[in-house]
Amino acid sequence: MEYANLRRQAASLKRSLFDQGYLDEQFCQVEDLQDEASPNFAEEVVSLFFKDSARLVTNIEQAMEKYPKDFNRWDAHMQQLRGSCFSIGASKMNNECTSFRNSCGEENAEGCRRTFQKVKREHAILRQKLESYFQLLRQADPARTATRPGSM
Repeated sequence: MEYANLRRQAASLKRSLFDQGYLDEQFCQVEDLQDEASPNFAEEVVSLFFKDSARLVTNIEQAMEKYPKDFNRWDAHMQQLRGSCFSIGASKMNNECTSFRNSCGEENAEGCRRTFQKVKREHAILRQKLESYFQLLRQADPARTATRPGSM
């Protein structure tokens, strides 16, 4: 009975992530790729996303410091992050990445800095929310815990 309640909580959290615009339909497509052979596929993909995106955020920070006003370089790094966001359905992050790229196109350094702070904030929020979501799923299905991937 408790497992059913945990599954409902996980479903409710997932629904709120969609309602609040954090995720889009691409996330469902990632989850649909799970099967008995890889029951934690979505969690593994999301874990890899957060590992890769943390590296990309650092690359962007370094490029902005080392190459002030090199909007093409900044844009190229952000395009990589945006692609990663798109691949897992991180809608809010994707939107902020697009705003950053628009500021690059306008050569608006202050707009880039401001938007980059939003990208980092959305990244942290999404990470926390998805960690909670996957934790609920693991609690609702103890068999998942046995094959749990590394932490995000």
